[in-house]
Amino acid sequence: MIGWIGRFASGLGLAACDPGSIGQRAIQTPSGPSIIRKTDQVLVSQGQEIYQQHCAFCHGDQAQGDPVWRKPGADGLYPPPPLNGAGHAWHHPTRQLHEMIRNGSQPGQGNMPAWDGKLSAAEIDAVITWFQSLWPDQVYAAWFDREQRFQ
Repeated sequence: MIGWIGRFASGLGLAACDPGSIGQRAIQTPSGPSIIRKTDQVLVSQGQEIYQQHCAFCHGDQAQGDPVWRKPGADGLYPPPPLNGAGHAWHHPTRQLHEMIRNGSQPGQGNMPAWDGKLSAAEIDAVITWFQSLWPDQVYAAWFDREQRFQ
């Protein structure tokens, strides 16, 4: 077992050295099928850079969100939620995550600004790819099942 883990970790290290590499691993979804979780490291790196520049101020440098994100603030609006898999972002299909970033919070819900005109569609997709890369396999697999239902 230790030999396998060492080889796996070594392989991850080698993949991380290749800026265009795509990490892959099989994960089980709650509905049963096994999927291949692909991680394009170039896109993840781009997303992280964009996130740190534009999103970290509110959502935290590790996408941890506000600790009391479930409770409206004094203004009646919800604080920024975690995007790292600990919040509810995984409940939303990619298109809805993209729209939320592009258009901002719905009136009366939160203070998320609209990033339309500030971030391109490709930049928004890169940010989503980055924070999804933080999701534990179980969260990603549950999101994947939901994503399939919305297609």
